[in-house]
Amino acid sequence: MFNFFKKKSTKPVDRLRTDVHSHLLPNLDDGVESYEEALKIVKGFSELGYQKLITTPHIMSDFYNNSEDDIKLKIIELNSLINQQGLNIEVVPGAEYYLDEKLLENIRDNNKEFLTFGDNYLLFETSFMNEPFYLKEFVFEAKSRGINPIMAHPERYTYIHGNFDIATDLMDRGVLFQININSFVGYYSKEVKKTAEKLVDAGYVHLLGSDCHNMKHFNVLQKSRTEKYYYKALQLPLINYTL
Repeated sequence: MFNFFKKKSTKPVDRLRTDVHSHLLPNLDDGVESYEEALKIVKGFSELGYQKLITTPHIMSDFYNNSEDDIKLKIIELNSLINQQGLNIEVVPGAEYYLDEKLLENIRDNNKEFLTFGDNYLLFETSFMNEPFYLKEFVFEAKSRGINPIMAHPERYTYIHGNFDIATDLMDRGVLFQININSFVGYYSKEVKKTAEKLVDAGYVHLLGSDCHNMKHFNVLQKSRTEKYYYKALQLPLINYTL
């Protein structure tokens, strides 16, 4: 009889239906080890309400020397298996490009095609410790080609921990920021969690991603999706909602 006096929940509705960062193709990088593992994770995402997964294997010239064609072929295989399972979810190709001299060279080559998604979005990452001295040059070259660069997990870069003005400068240059959802639960470190929250408070979050590599990451993701700052981020005008 006292239900009428209970405080109503102010938690916003979770409208996230598209994930933009994951490693769900076997034998390409440090992500899933088999299609069986990939299917288990994809089914989990479907049960959480996701309808599209943009999976983004590493492309790193010295370590994960994958090609765009390699990724597309494995996407076809994975989607075939998903359809056989009757799952109402789609996996589409993307890539997480590592910013090195090779990527800088490629971005200058107008004949070079990239695995972009949405409004010509390109996901890239950098060294975790030091800001690449050609970071701003890469951003300029990408924007000049009509490519919209998305920096993967800026909250994880120690050079941003020590100088938040770098994040502001990159924003001013047109860089978009993708935050890892698991950062909100402190999965990587307390400093990463703190920086993720600071980015949300500043309104510097354009996309949320799982960066899911395995079932461990997926299990953490389910907990992270209950965190206060996750729901605070959902209230921002995320690009996820348009994809």
